[in-house]
Amino acid sequence: MKRKILVVDDDAAIVEVLEMRLTAMGFDVTATPDPQAAVTAVDAHRFDLALIDLRMEPTDGIALMEAVHTRQPRLPVLIMTAHGTIETAVDAVQRGAFDYLTKPFLRDELRAKIARALASRRWARDRERLLTVGQTLASSGIMARVLDAVAQGAVETTEADRCIVFQQEHGKLVPMASAGTPPPSWPALESAALAAMTNGLPVTFPGSEAGSIVAAPLVVQKGPTGALVIETARGIEPNDDDLELLALFSSQAASAVRTTHELERLRSGALAALGRMATEVAHELKNPLAGLRLYARHLEQRLGKSGDPEGAGLAQKITSTVDHLAAVVQEITAFGRPPELHRVPTALHGLLDECVAFAQAKCETPDIEVFRSYDDACPDALLDTRELRKALLNLVINGLEALREGGRLTISTIYTADTRTVTMVIEDTGHGMSEETLSRIFDLFFTTKPQGTGLGMALARSVINLHGGELTIHSALGKGTRVTIRLPLEPIPEGRARA
Repeated sequence: MKRKILVVDDDAAIVEVLEMRLTAMGFDVTATPDPQAAVTAVDAHRFDLALIDLRMEPTDGIALMEAVHTRQPRLPVLIMTAHGTIETAVDAVQRGAFDYLTKPFLRDELRAKIARALASRRWARDRERLLTVGQTLASSGIMARVLDAVAQGAVETTEADRCIVFQQEHGKLVPMASAGTPPPSWPALESAALAAMTNGLPVTFPGSEAGSIVAAPLVVQKGPTGALVIETARGIEPNDDDLELLALFSSQAASAVRTTHELERLRSGALAALGRMATEVAHELKNPLAGLRLYARHLEQRLGKSGDPEGAGLAQKITSTVDHLAAVVQEITAFGRPPELHRVPTALHGLLDECVAFAQAKCETPDIEVFRSYDDACPDALLDTRELRKALLNLVINGLEALREGGRLTISTIYTADTRTVTMVIEDTGHGMSEETLSRIFDLFFTTKPQGTGLGMALARSVINLHGGELTIHSALGKGTRVTIRLPLEPIPEGRARA
């Protein structure tokens, strides 16, 4: 693909000469004596380099350069000047020009400075690319965050309007991350993603508003499992650099998906083994704890009757501690032996309201607001009400406990008819979590609560996974936490289970 160069000079003869020379050098040249026409061209097309005359009427070269840079900030500009105005040309360089060319032009100087400017632009793009990749690799390893970083990096370095990362789940393309402006047409992006996955190579299509759509497949293990898709603005065609960048970012996205799958596989094996061991330990503790509680209660009653309130109080504390240990043992047993689901038609909104009411009764923080936004189109779902209630209650309680006085908890649902799924979001305005806490949130026995068992989040995710769903968490210190749950409304047939 030819590099595009913009030439602007109010001397028609110079415009003609430069257009011929640059075309002969293999460039795609847009040449004009009119500064306003140049601005219009920059609005419509993306250029790799601009040559702008310093002295023009009614707009001088520096003003035109600044107007161009507001539209394409990374566009290198060569200021053309006569010998008598080199001092002013140096000022132009200090204000953002890449370099200057003196008239009359020497062929070798013209070629050398153009080559240097184009190389510099490429190096700048490469530096940004490497920075973005480095940040991605240094991230927490949480797939959602890695994909968000990849999408943002793709938009910034390719100058696309938007980027969507699709992943195939149960035969459907699901947007997992996005950056830039919302797409005017989802079907066009999905079609490009499917074409890239089918071909196994990047593909390019016309965009929905006369731009271009480029999609690169996410290849994980046995083949493509999704695609990274960018869409450019009207009149901007992706060049070879963009395709190379897109291939790199799709590779990073695929790496994030592959790493997540591997971690899930390893975690599943480790948790299964730990669960079996924990169940055996819990079984051995259950009876002694029941006896210890009985003795503590008996001691509490005897001390109370003998007029020793201080001793009775200590005995009561022993009873409370034993009750806490018994609750931990019960949760360990539940985790070690995942239940067989008993699905019944369940009204999700009623179940959520029930969990909110119970959680609010336990929460002691004053002036907390709970806001509900339910999708009325959501039908009943075939779910295990008892197990799902435990998972949702844990998540709602966590959200309420994270709030300060005057905080807000928002619970919303969105029904997607095409995939027969419902998305539930539980979002709080609380203190949020650090990167380290977020990376360990599903670890067994990890907790930040003084009385926590460190099993609640692992149990919640286990229940959601048993239903064929997905639970993800986004959080930042001082900005609150958002929990997203995607659930199918009925069991997924074995043949369509997630790979």
